Amino acid sequence: MSTHPSRQSKRDPTVLEHARRIAWFHCFAGIAGDMALGSLIDVGADLDELRGILRRLPIGEWSFEATPVLRGGIAATHIVVEIRETGVVRTFPHILGILDAAKLPDRVHARSAATFSALAEVEGRLHRRPTTQVHFHEVGGHDTILDVVGTAAALEILGIDEVASSPVALGNGIVRTSHGLLPNPAPAVMALLSGAPVWGRDFNIELTTPTGAAIVAAIATRFGPLPAMTVEATGYGAGTREIDGLPNCTQVVLGNAIPNSVGDDEFGQPLIVLEANLDDATGETLADAVSALLEAGANDAWVTPVVMKKGRPGYIISALCDRALVDQLCRVLISETGTLGVRATSVGRNAVARQVDEVVVDESPIRVKVSAGRVKVEHDDAAALARRSGRPVREVVSLAERAWWERSGMTPDEPSDA
Repeated sequence: MSTHPSRQSKRDPTVLEHARRIAWFHCFAGIAGDMALGSLIDVGADLDELRGILRRLPIGEWSFEATPVLRGGIAATHIVVEIRETGVVRTFPHILGILDAAKLPDRVHARSAATFSALAEVEGRLHRRPTTQVHFHEVGGHDTILDVVGTAAALEILGIDEVASSPVALGNGIVRTSHGLLPNPAPAVMALLSGAPVWGRDFNIELTTPTGAAIVAAIATRFGPLPAMTVEATGYGAGTREIDGLPNCTQVVLGNAIPNSVGDDEFGQPLIVLEANLDDATGETLADAVSALLEAGANDAWVTPVVMKKGRPGYIISALCDRALVDQLCRVLISETGTLGVRATSVGRNAVARQVDEVVVDESPIRVKVSAGRVKVEHDDAAALARRSGRPVREVVSLAERAWWERSGMTPDEPSDA
């Protein structure tokens, strides 16, 4: 393990315990399971404590060492695993059973299970079989289990509350797998990183593996530049080979979140508002743009009339979205409106808990959203029934609301548990 002072993760006793601690993976050369784990050991996760957690796994004999290496002149930690493989091809339920039997700390179990669940869902979709029948090959061996659970355990040892990631670098060409030659990035990698920002490097090397993609896809809550934080330590996890012209490693940066700062909102779910000023758009263009933004994944989209420079009437078109969809929605906003610029503002959303239910009106299903003390009818469903039945939309809405309250046994004045 590196002994460079900047790599040691020493908790500052003056830092309040409730400060949210963030680990940001910088995937400039991609990410693999051993690179993620190596970076966390490099940054200061205690190796003996880590081994103690991993010994709970009922997977037979294994050992691993954290070896100091150089990658492109950068001091990094390389994980060397020695195992006695049994040749068993494990299924997803088998791996969940291993995690349950290990009695891991809660967050270690949750992060590990989420990673393998992401892998199982993607493998099932790619090979057209139920998730419970997915057989892991490369990702079912001792080394991958140690990488995934080891990464989750190292995050816990370091006291990490939130994981973030940069856009993920991907390679080019083809790769050899248990299924034969596959395009690089591998289909599993592309499926796992669907919706996340990625970019390609012109290296005929698998920069990001399915295990590395699953780790960030499952446990990273945001993708983008370094979040606002007080930096505490930095570490590097090395890949196996040297790559000419590229340091083959994943960087991790640890720190404490800076409350109420741009790019790191303490208030609720972190989201982005995209906006563009328009003074030459027709009503039809604005309406179509709002529809296109919603279809592309925006949580919400709206238009606000404003007075622009020189007293010109204009509009601001806005879209609320997850951070991972910023690039995609920027392209939609530019292509639909012709705007020459888009602004992005970080916000936090504290959404009221709700559930989607269904009632029947005139033998037709109508969706309703139920929150504390309120039932809201899905307008499109009500409008569709109104057109078929000849009833006014407001009457269909009233009948649907009344149907839900009567079925629930409550009145609108009583709080709902939804």
